Amino acid sequence: MVEFAHTEYFWFLLLVPFMLVVFLTARFYRKRAIRKFGDPGLMEFLMPLASGRRPALKFALVLFSMVFLILAMAGPRFGSRLEEVKREGVEIIIALDVSNSMMAEDILPNRLERSKMAVSRLAGSLRNDRIGLVVFAGDAYVQVPVTSDYAAFRMILDNVSTDIVPVQGTAIGRAIDLAVRSFTPESTASRVLIIISDGEDHEDDPVNAAATAREKGITIHTIGMGRPEGAPIPAGEGRQGRFMTDSEGNTVISRFDEATLRGIASAGEGIFVRAGSSGTGLEMIMDEIEKMEKEAFEELQYTEFNERFQYMAFIALFLLFIDFLILERKNKWLNSLKLFKTR
Repeated sequence: MVEFAHTEYFWFLLLVPFMLVVFLTARFYRKRAIRKFGDPGLMEFLMPLASGRRPALKFALVLFSMVFLILAMAGPRFGSRLEEVKREGVEIIIALDVSNSMMAEDILPNRLERSKMAVSRLAGSLRNDRIGLVVFAGDAYVQVPVTSDYAAFRMILDNVSTDIVPVQGTAIGRAIDLAVRSFTPESTASRVLIIISDGEDHEDDPVNAAATAREKGITIHTIGMGRPEGAPIPAGEGRQGRFMTDSEGNTVISRFDEATLRGIASAGEGIFVRAGSSGTGLEMIMDEIEKMEKEAFEELQYTEFNERFQYMAFIALFLLFIDFLILERKNKWLNSLKLFKTR
């Protein structure tokens, strides 16, 4: 496995074709200038020490030495190993509401997309904590088990949509029960569940589920997505300006249920934050998480360990040394040396 620590230096490789074009252009005009003086065969006789190949060879040596020098600056790393890394952090599970009501656009671009952007930023800012993802609507599913692979977490998060859960509705209680079972069983780390939803629960009793989770040592924070006055739910892609309606043809208004989310946060001894146009409030919750007791845990991860820039630098210097030894003109002493004489 090969990795480069400073890939920005690869931009210097654009100089290679530029230098090649300059050299070939200069060589073309040099040959044309010589032809103006006389016949090329005669000019070769008059300038016996002039070499047509050596300048090209010297240029090739300089060009390749520059390439290897750029590769050395980019910091190549070869090989990888699996090593045990010690971290101190907490376990965080995000329970994200993906019901149709999360498509309401009272928070732009809509409740779900704003939630995903905030969670993605959160995952990008983590260093030692572990994070998992549960999505829920009428039922709940583990989308990402608790992990320290933040890149994989964000990649999966990007693909989350309202179509990912086949049963519609809002079963926050089931999401809490599933999240409780998804934390690492043997871990003694502080455990946090962050529920992001509009709070419209029509399925179960989330407050009792939150109280049960708290008895197991899990702190629950909630983030309310939406405005109290509510908003219509878009009917779907390709149907601009159309909204969901009930059986009587009335437009369905998805209203933000603050009381339910406050009750869940209170039962889980966490805090409730209402998202607004300026942000979702995840920063406030992360401030609370930072105050929690961290657990030292060990995990296996692949670590790049062999720095090999010195090999590239040595090749570059070696090529420059060869270039230094080769003269532009033929050596008259070597040129007069005849190892195989003909009669």
